[in-house]
Amino acid sequence: MTTMLGPVLKFRGVVEDAWVVSILLAHPVASFPDVSCLDSPVHFTPLGSRTEDGVDYDIRSYAIHIPQTDAQREITYRVGARAFSLIVPPTGGAPTCAYTSCNGYSDPKVVKKIKDLNAMWSRMAERHRQRPYNLLLMGGDQIYSDAMWEKLPTLKEWGRLSYDERNLAPFTPDMGAEVESFFFTNYLSRWSEPAVAAMLASVPTAMMWDDHDIFDGWGSYADAQQDSPVFKGIHAIAKRYFELFQLHSSTDAPCALTLPGQPGHSYGLRVGEYGILALDLRSERTPKMVMGAAAWEAAYAWLERQQHCKHMLVMSSIPVVHPDFSTLETLLCAIPGRQELEDDLQDHWLSHSHRKERLRLIHRLLEWSARKECRVTLLSGDVHVGALGVIESDRKDVPQNAGVINQLTSSGIVHPAPPAMALFYLEHVGDRVEPVDRDITATMYPFPGTSHRYIGARNYLSLEPDLPGESPENPQKNRIWANWWVEGMDEPYTKTIHAVGKG
Repeated sequence: MTTMLGPVLKFRGVVEDAWVVSILLAHPVASFPDVSCLDSPVHFTPLGSRTEDGVDYDIRSYAIHIPQTDAQREITYRVGARAFSLIVPPTGGAPTCAYTSCNGYSDPKVVKKIKDLNAMWSRMAERHRQRPYNLLLMGGDQIYSDAMWEKLPTLKEWGRLSYDERNLAPFTPDMGAEVESFFFTNYLSRWSEPAVAAMLASVPTAMMWDDHDIFDGWGSYADAQQDSPVFKGIHAIAKRYFELFQLHSSTDAPCALTLPGQPGHSYGLRVGEYGILALDLRSERTPKMVMGAAAWEAAYAWLERQQHCKHMLVMSSIPVVHPDFSTLETLLCAIPGRQELEDDLQDHWLSHSHRKERLRLIHRLLEWSARKECRVTLLSGDVHVGALGVIESDRKDVPQNAGVINQLTSSGIVHPAPPAMALFYLEHVGDRVEPVDRDITATMYPFPGTSHRYIGARNYLSLEPDLPGESPENPQKNRIWANWWVEGMDEPYTKTIHAVGKG
């Protein structure tokens, strides 16, 4: 087993013109390193401890507050004898971001032909050296936990029970001990792989979980399964480790960014004229609901408080705009690995039971965008392809081009693309225009300069705002250049996201 994890950076927001970052370490207590930063005092918070394979571990976070200046700054911090750096944007400056999802795989057979599992992480590091990323947005499936069903003896034994017996069986202490060990070691081993660890130590993250951070399909099972003691016991442990490693929080040190008045983990961030709203689409999910009323109201209340915002990035782990897969179900019987695709279908926003909730979300975002004159862009993953979706409203009483919400889907940075037959199907249904509501449509658009709508290869997304002086003809354009960096391609697919009213 990997003996340590970290540093892992998390962005905690801008506070009084200071770039606030926490540094997480999971390390044997006997040799825990010191953490220091010349540009900031270091504030230590204990998050937890665990004994694994006879070794006592501490999990700790260290907060640093870096004053922003008129220019971008490179900041060095130290963990023991090792030096690391991160790039802090200027005061009020737009952040350059990377976005990823699907950092793993469910079926080992799927990745046997992949020579370098983390090739796209290495590609991200190359780009980071050319134009540094200020933030790393991670939109779900930061780990894959599905292997526990085959690896853990108690769960394998439980799986041999009948359906009704499984739903009634208790979550035993032995099960709990095995699942705890599995999640702890899974985070340590996956995030300590060199290419992954290098980026987690160099770019502050903003993460939100999805099903594989718990297990495949969480929230979309029948009530009897979802409410079973074993499912609930696994979820409680997965939740604790999500909070610990992805949010750098614990029961005694809750995440300050979490929106008040909700049972989940949705949170919001502001960086200059940019906002980021990360929606928790897993904590309350059932076959009939994605988020509860209190969670939606918390998200909308946070949006209402935002002023002078030019771009709002809304992280929705599941794509809001995507083809309706209902006619694909019979085709799946002929596709190897179909079970994972079938699980994704049950999660989809276009599932019949989620359509009303999706419609309300679309209406609220369009109305907010028009009223606040702020461009809303959805960031999504999950589906193992890159894609560009567009929601369009024909309302006439709104500012220039406010009735457009782009959705940028990037998936996965590690998980390979679906089978060729599924990609063929996607391309052939991708030109359909969905009538969302009166005068509102949703469409999968071809990538600019191409004739295809889907990237059938591993990829990640970068969001690169106009640099100062980059648009001398109009220095106030406030554009975002969305670039999909694709395995096996030298140049990215590019989409320009304009601010509202800027053409």
